[in-house]
Amino acid sequence: MPGGRLTQQERQQIALGLADGLPYAEIARRLDRPTSTITREVMRNGGPTAYRADLAHRATERRAQRRRQTAPKGAKAPLQADGRDAEAVREYQEAFTTVFMASGAPKMMSRVLACLYTTDEGSLTAAQLVERLEVSPASVSKAIAFLEEQGLVRRERDARRRERYVVDDDVWYQSMMASARGTAQVAETARQGVGVLGPGTPAAVRLENIARFMDFVTESIARAAEQARDVLYAKPQTPPDGTAEPGSDG
Repeated sequence: MPGGRLTQQERQQIALGLADGLPYAEIARRLDRPTSTITREVMRNGGPTAYRADLAHRATERRAQRRRQTAPKGAKAPLQADGRDAEAVREYQEAFTTVFMASGAPKMMSRVLACLYTTDEGSLTAAQLVERLEVSPASVSKAIAFLEEQGLVRRERDARRRERYVVDDDVWYQSMMASARGTAQVAETARQGVGVLGPGTPAAVRLENIARFMDFVTESIARAAEQARDVLYAKPQTPPDGTAEPGSDG
């Protein structure tokens, strides 16, 4: 499987694949690339309906040029204050952003979420978001308003009375329960149609099967979310050598 950055020819093939209605996985297979590479490429360059190979290629070249200008030739990747590789963190945030966008969130809202979730504190001020994302304060304000409305972030004041935007681990549980309520509503509506269309008719049988399927999905989602909720609050365990191991209660 080839590595490195996408070529202009590959981007043209991506554009042709999108025009033909091919799924990302099929485009990736034809280019011998990971599906995540194609997904990230498309979502960061306008999405499936607005992707243009020439614009995407020029945008990538501009980003690479900016990085070359800020990093001296031969220099190692810059480190953040916490010792992490800044470039690796940036690449990961882009991948995480793509995941949020693929689930339906707008690009700027997805960038803000990814930025918040990849901080140890799980919170940032508006000024910090502006600096890290290199966007305008108005863009951050609009994104936060959207995310608050969706219940994905909340505001709080820190010791210096600054307003901070916080992501809570429990939001994933709440999201799953909202999904369960949505499928339950589909089941209820489908079952109402059985009486309207007449029990035993092909249309009614179809709707009854949908209702039964959605009942099963609803119960499964709700049960799994309840059983796994504690996982969201697991603390890293510190073994004798002092190295933290994620995913265990301590």
